[in-house]
Amino acid sequence: MKRNPLVLTLDFGTQSVRIALIDKQGEIVYLIKRAYNPTYFSLKKGYAEQHADFYWDNLIECLKKLAVESKEKLKDIIAMTVTTFRDSAVFLDENNKPLRPVILWLDQRLAEAKEKLPLLHRLAFKIVGMSDTVKMNRTRTMAHWVKENEPEIWNKTNKYVNISTYIIYKLTGELADSPGGITGHYPINYKKAVWYKEGALKGRIFGVPNRMLPKLVETGKPIGRLLDDVADECGLPRHIKLIATGSDKGCETIGLGCLTPEKAAISYGTASTIEVSNPKYFEPERFLPAYSAAVPNLYSMDVQIYRGFWMLKWFASEFASELEKEANLKKVPVETILNEWLDEVSVGSDGLILQPYWGPGLARPLAKGAIIGFSSVHTRKHIYRAIVEGIAFALREGKESIEKSQKQKVKILRISGGGSLSDKVCQITADIFGLEISRVQTAETTSLGAAIATFTAMGEFNNAHEAVDKMVKISKTFTPNMENNKIYNRIYKEVYLKIYPRLNPLNKQINKLFKR
Repeated sequence: MKRNPLVLTLDFGTQSVRIALIDKQGEIVYLIKRAYNPTYFSLKKGYAEQHADFYWDNLIECLKKLAVESKEKLKDIIAMTVTTFRDSAVFLDENNKPLRPVILWLDQRLAEAKEKLPLLHRLAFKIVGMSDTVKMNRTRTMAHWVKENEPEIWNKTNKYVNISTYIIYKLTGELADSPGGITGHYPINYKKAVWYKEGALKGRIFGVPNRMLPKLVETGKPIGRLLDDVADECGLPRHIKLIATGSDKGCETIGLGCLTPEKAAISYGTASTIEVSNPKYFEPERFLPAYSAAVPNLYSMDVQIYRGFWMLKWFASEFASELEKEANLKKVPVETILNEWLDEVSVGSDGLILQPYWGPGLARPLAKGAIIGFSSVHTRKHIYRAIVEGIAFALREGKESIEKSQKQKVKILRISGGGSLSDKVCQITADIFGLEISRVQTAETTSLGAAIATFTAMGEFNNAHEAVDKMVKISKTFTPNMENNKIYNRIYKEVYLKIYPRLNPLNKQINKLFKR
């Protein structure tokens, strides 16, 4: 019988875990998705936490089901990989046991960052205009928050890792990760794919000593093998090799076939991003690093809207809660019903313009959300369309920042994530960017990208480009309506781009008034 090698991908999203077996043609031959219940818990308003072993327990249940339902395929697994959501801190004791729940990337608490940086470092950041960005980075680093608020936990912390590292450790016994898997508030030099040296200017921002950091394994190299007791518990073959790849967004970019600077991947997920792969290191925005890609010798230039298509769920909860009941009855996401409103509102939402900074980004640490242009004609349907348009405007601005940095235009757009399942949303995005935009054969692009990276690492393809050619297939393309694009261009250039600089002084004042 002809060999059909498979890769086992373990894909942890913010709301669910997906376990897939994927072949060299890019076909998902088995998939199980398990939604988290609850997604997270909040001890205080704005907190978002979950137990590290909660993710592990969900994974084990999925792997057991995989072993039963696809028993005949298990022999064809040549390797596995782990990809997770970003920037979610796990505090481990000397026995690598979690000391407290994971503080997720969604969490909104802020540290005071009382631990002062050296004077010369503070002056250096001030001279180059990085003071606000550094301050935001420090307050968003959960190591600082735990130091200040749970010193007894910090004093017991032996290792400070991302959730991906903990899952890899539980699978292999190796407390290690790929540079592409550790994306967030960690002292990593992404350009060199190594930890910053102790006391380095940028490394000091995060306040984590090097002894607390896990081992970094070069992207595309094996981290370890599946432990016998885990394999036996789940019914999997022993000694499956685990390959270092990348984070969820990094793998998603590969899964959309975006390996070169002229191709951009748009992700309409809980956080929304635009990401471009480049063999050279360029910062996508000022003070924002490019990350290590999920395949070797590439960097991911990534601009993120922190609260991206999360805003659609926020809108549904706050302004259209009655539709949630209808969605439950129809067994569809509430966004499916809300998206029917998009055609009921004209292009540009009758002059209602939204800036989607419900959570600030690194390049704009003082940014806040804003909706301008209200009049008596506007309804909640206008607000909903303005959210969709506002996110697309922000990602278009991210694309232009990337283009300016890499000195090369983006000519091809690919799209994925929950928001991309709507044809209406994809068409609005194409109209705003003025470019064709395409979906690929599966919505599970993160798993697909992780498989592409793993097949390449295992020598099944000569390189990632060959793997993408064989495994990524365009399923639908949206051509921009250029009449709509003309309207959007005027809104974008004459109004949208002017909102942030004009509101920023007021944002500073709001922070002072409310002591943020």
